[in-house]
Amino acid sequence: MSRSYEELEAEAASVSVEGWDFSWLDGRATEQRPSWGYQQQMGARMARASAALDIQTGGGEVLAGVPTLPRLIVATESWPPNVAKATRLLHPRGVVVVADSDEPPLPFADEAFDLVVSRHPVTTWWPEISRVLQPGGTYFSQQVGPASVFELVEYFLGPLPAEVHRKRHPDDARVEAEAAGLEIIDLRLERLRTEFFDIGAVIYFLRKVIWMVPGFTVDQYRPRLRALHERLQRDGPFVATTTRFLVEARKPS
Repeated sequence: MSRSYEELEAEAASVSVEGWDFSWLDGRATEQRPSWGYQQQMGARMARASAALDIQTGGGEVLAGVPTLPRLIVATESWPPNVAKATRLLHPRGVVVVADSDEPPLPFADEAFDLVVSRHPVTTWWPEISRVLQPGGTYFSQQVGPASVFELVEYFLGPLPAEVHRKRHPDDARVEAEAAGLEIIDLRLERLRTEFFDIGAVIYFLRKVIWMVPGFTVDQYRPRLRALHERLQRDGPFVATTTRFLVEARKPS
């Protein structure tokens, strides 16, 4: 028997959205993963590094899964609940978690790290990354690409202008990285399938990934949510396209 809209809304609106763990969506949504395996590749680089920085670590879940960490490692995060969660998770691994505003400047000296990583940063401050990297050091990042999950975003906001669809394009990352004095080693984009099976998954996702529909609240969008609930029950999963790109850049020796 299918669950009512009211049940699904109440459940998804009350669950915690701390951290960057999406396991609550298991069985309710699926997201195809990029082929490159970011965490594994990042872990291999961490094992070779001597001093590393993880920018916008979220709740620290990705970094905590790395088998071998360098002797000196720092993570930054801006959202207070995530700072607390990352501290609990990462301190036992010897990682210092720094509360940071995610605005320049990074709170570190010039040439402090030989490896800087970041998974899904909201903004990439390329001049700051270049500043804190040692000569020969590497920046390694998986980022959200252009128009990611825009089928869902535009369901709530309506059609968005072409220039908004173009934002977060990897070609722009190349230009900005090179302008900051970095050399691009690897740059890859993939388009991936995402499915939402019930309205609870949609509500949870939009509460957690707050920049998708800025200012999203259940109260504000309840008519659209109810209509989408009925569509999901009638037609099956809501399908969207996720975009991800991998970028690796080096500071010249």
